[in-house]
Amino acid sequence: MPSDQFYDDDYNDGRSGGLVAKESAGDNAAPLSISEISNLLKRTVEDRFGFVRLRGELSGVKRAASGHFYCALKDDKAVIDGVMWKGGAQRLAFRPEDGVEVIATGKLTTYPGRSKYQIVIETMEIAGEGALLALLEKLRARLAAEGLFAPERKRGLPYLPQVIGVVTSPTGAVIRDILHRLADRFPSRVLVWPVLVQGEGAAAQVANAVRGFSAIQPGGPVPRPDLVIVARGGGSIEDLWSFNEEIVVRAVADSTIPVISAVGHETDTTLCDHAADRRAPTPTAAAEMAVPVRAELVNQIDEMGLRMRRCALRPVTLGRERLDARVQRLPKPEAILAAKAQKLDELSERLRRGLQDRATAKGRSLQQVAGRLSLPLLRHRVQVCDERLARIGLTPRLLERRWMLARDALAPVNRVLPQLDPRLPLQRGYALVKSSSGAALTTREAALREGSLVIEFRDGELPVTTGEGTEAATPRPAPAKPARQSSSPPRQGDLF
Repeated sequence: MPSDQFYDDDYNDGRSGGLVAKESAGDNAAPLSISEISNLLKRTVEDRFGFVRLRGELSGVKRAASGHFYCALKDDKAVIDGVMWKGGAQRLAFRPEDGVEVIATGKLTTYPGRSKYQIVIETMEIAGEGALLALLEKLRARLAAEGLFAPERKRGLPYLPQVIGVVTSPTGAVIRDILHRLADRFPSRVLVWPVLVQGEGAAAQVANAVRGFSAIQPGGPVPRPDLVIVARGGGSIEDLWSFNEEIVVRAVADSTIPVISAVGHETDTTLCDHAADRRAPTPTAAAEMAVPVRAELVNQIDEMGLRMRRCALRPVTLGRERLDARVQRLPKPEAILAAKAQKLDELSERLRRGLQDRATAKGRSLQQVAGRLSLPLLRHRVQVCDERLARIGLTPRLLERRWMLARDALAPVNRVLPQLDPRLPLQRGYALVKSSSGAALTTREAALREGSLVIEFRDGELPVTTGEGTEAATPRPAPAKPARQSSSPPRQGDLF
């Protein structure tokens, strides 16, 4: 068969693909667009699976900025995407995390943009108590790694708190048990912050209450508690789950006031217990931890007062007995002074002999020195000094040369010195204003403060007053300048 005949037959066959699409005879089905087939699939899936419950493990959990929640549900063989809109995500009773097994209720739908099917989740719950415990252990390990449960973070409780804050339900039996126990042991002031202890919104209310007590400032209209008790009665793990929420655990760990956690009964343990400074097995036990017994304190104070009085009197009694015993052993004053008096007499005798011996020795030394002080010896020393002085050769020329050098060094100073005379400008018509005491005045304010002034001119002084008129007085002649001394030094005569 020729090759061109093969392609013609293949092209004319309606069941085989050709280059250009053609409608076959009797074919009344128009081709569908991608959007049309996607919408058909979407309606089919939503009609067939309008309500489903799926059990699987969460994976790829993330919350968008819009508040919508996206995840994937998987088992060991398959995966299905899931989405939960903002309204349903806000009503979740737990925080979804990867690895948590849940039961999701909703409807299946398709996402044409990616040719995928997914479940629109309306409600989501943890699949059984085992999965809930696994989620609890995972959260506990993560918070413990952050150090929220570290023993060094624990603080001591105040011994006698004046104000106690209680976070619990105001209508339950817990608050009545706490108040009754406090009244029996030590009546104290109690501030109750009413909250929900289970259900939707309970965790946020408990966390806000703990933070609210920490935010109270001392000295304000509402007293700041010295101790906070977070309390709730017993129940199942689902009932106590609010106290396992991360928001509550962080609020208790960040509290600036010591916290006692009294959630559930003795066998119930929550993450709030780990974060608190002290865990109480029951709310009644929390009240017992908070305050001591008043009657026991009164008895203890009375006993300590009696012991204090005994302790105060015992040293006095013992001191009196010891004083009497020591008085008996004290020697007489005459016996104490006898040895000292004898030593004083001995030292006095030794001093007298020592002075005599020293005076005798100094006299002998003086006689030896006086023997060396003779007139011929002194004359000989004077003669030697005269001969040394004559050899020095001190002549008047040496002294004159030194005087001339000093005069030449002072000549520039003598030329500049007249120019620094404060009265030299008076020769050129200036005047010098002085106070009555002779101090020079350089400002107008200083002149106004003086009652009278003295103006010095070239040829004398003129007294004036600072009033309206001026008073003239007999001019006083200017003080005569001292005669300038000759710059040449006087000649010194010959010393020899």
